[in-house]
Amino acid sequence: MNQNKALSILNGISFLAIMTAVYLALIQAPDAINIAPAIRPAQRIIYFHVPSAWVSMLAFLVTFISSVLYLRQNKLRWDIWARSSAEIGIVFTVAAIISGSIWARPAWNTWWTWDPRLTTYTIVLLLYIAYFMLRGAIDEPARRGRFAAIYGIFAFLSVPLTFMSIRWWNTIHPVILDPKADFGLGPGMTRAFIFSNIAFSLLYATLLANRVTLEWGIERVAALRERLQH
Repeated sequence: MNQNKALSILNGISFLAIMTAVYLALIQAPDAINIAPAIRPAQRIIYFHVPSAWVSMLAFLVTFISSVLYLRQNKLRWDIWARSSAEIGIVFTVAAIISGSIWARPAWNTWWTWDPRLTTYTIVLLLYIAYFMLRGAIDEPARRGRFAAIYGIFAFLSVPLTFMSIRWWNTIHPVILDPKADFGLGPGMTRAFIFSNIAFSLLYATLLANRVTLEWGIERVAALRERLQH
């Protein structure tokens, strides 16, 4: 099976998974019964908000691992993986922040609050935006890859900090899987929640595969152009 056909199959499976997740989240899953009736429709955003947040952290973990491998092996493919995954991570971070704000408006009567989880998550976003600003400021590829890898390793420290923030500090952000919390998953909701996380993880893998393939194509064209010029 060639690479293009494999990517096409992966794209199709990912599309079907996301469509199924949308159906489960908006139609099949029941309303939460342990929250106020007025915000029950908005509560369905968790099927998109939580997976987006999870995938963003997964993407930054891949950037971290790829950065370590680049420093150890000095191979271009790990730099491509690192920057491709970081791009996708930023997109899902923005999606998580926007979807969280949509839920916060009816639940907290505000679009935004400087809660520890929201504050640390915003710092994560800014750190990875700065990652690309750093890459853009360095012209020499090998030097750019090394500096970006070092930065990518240290930037990842903000990710576990964000994940643990709702457990370490007093915060109004709910813990989704805590059965004692008001935002705990009720009967019939768990299946849709788990499937949505799997579907979004598959979407991430699909986007990463396509992005890495595109970057390899760009690198090959650049190398060919350089050879022709010399």
